[in-house]
Amino acid sequence: MPEEMLTLKAFEEACDVVRQVTLETKLVYSDHLSELTGNKVYLKPENMQFTGAYKVRGAYYKASTLSDEERARGVITASAGNHAQGVAYAARCRGMKATIVMPTTTPLIKVNRTKNFGAEVLLWGDVYDEACEKAYELAEEKGYTFIHPFDDPVVATGQGTIAMEIIKELPLVDLILVPIGGGGLAAGVSTLAKLLNPKIRVIGVEPEGAACMKASLEAGHVVSLPSVDTIADGTAVKTPGEKIFPYIRENLDDVITVRDEELIVSFLDMVENHKMVVENSGLLTVAAVKQLEAKGKKIVCILSGGNMDVITMSSVVQQGLIFRNRIFTVSVLLPDKPGELQRVAGVIADENGNVIKLEHNQFVTTNRKSAVELRITIEAFGTEHKEHILGALETGGYKPKVVRTLI
Repeated sequence: MPEEMLTLKAFEEACDVVRQVTLETKLVYSDHLSELTGNKVYLKPENMQFTGAYKVRGAYYKASTLSDEERARGVITASAGNHAQGVAYAARCRGMKATIVMPTTTPLIKVNRTKNFGAEVLLWGDVYDEACEKAYELAEEKGYTFIHPFDDPVVATGQGTIAMEIIKELPLVDLILVPIGGGGLAAGVSTLAKLLNPKIRVIGVEPEGAACMKASLEAGHVVSLPSVDTIADGTAVKTPGEKIFPYIRENLDDVITVRDEELIVSFLDMVENHKMVVENSGLLTVAAVKQLEAKGKKIVCILSGGNMDVITMSSVVQQGLIFRNRIFTVSVLLPDKPGELQRVAGVIADENGNVIKLEHNQFVTTNRKSAVELRITIEAFGTEHKEHILGALETGGYKPKVVRTLI
């Protein structure tokens, strides 16, 4: 372990500091996830923070430790969005100039909110790592103080204050699930949790398409992925932090991964059961809790953020409904004569299916008298109901073919 440790004294100091700028995100008991998993599942809704994510904790604590000279020079960072807003807000509170380098793929809502906090934004590179290289160049050139989004023990200490709040509210917590991008949040939470109670298990969760921490732990040292591919843009990191890696290795009990498809259906879980908007990276722990073999445990899922643009939200909702078989599109061939559309609609109605879209293609064959294609998008209650509707169409003399398409 490095000489500079994340100490209990530092965590206590950080708690006092970050309290100045954070909202009290009380644990939310999830009836839905508790019943589904056989555990008592609680949500730590950091998506409800003023900046929309937990990142303001580490950014503000780091800003509080800077010298007058460092504050006068201004600060710079690189971020896919949430850390950007945290630094921008912290800089505004502390009267500092802030420059933020963000990947060109960053959702517009995160770019605009960062600008609204008074920061200068530069879009650069396709992923965080490329934006980070540019930020380091500018820090060297302009003399700015670089605030790393995760590979900084001071920043990680600020993020770890989440663990203090969890344990104060739920002293007998058995397991904490924490999202991992570069590792700052996981380092802070796992280190403080073990300091307060070594029996608490802390498990990190990564997207399958950006599992840099899992690969690094398996290798025994930090490794870089050749590329990342995930809808969880806030955790799309190729290389975890070198400085915080020893804390992860020492205090994190395990790392599990989830597929993007699991994040999509988890979004529906949060919206429908808890009326909360949680971004894809924040949903990692919700998806992961369904994988655990634990029973009868008190589990906390950290929802790290809720900054999702409406276009992404719309796409995720549609995909989620499709994955849950609550929306599906079926293709059938009909004779091109009056009454056929009414007849097939009647079959669907008899099974309580709700038609939400129709596409009538008369050019599927050159012989229009033979058949035309009808594509029907149907709303159903779920998989069983979908199968009943398909069965009724089959019995009715149609040969339904399910088509993968967006609404």
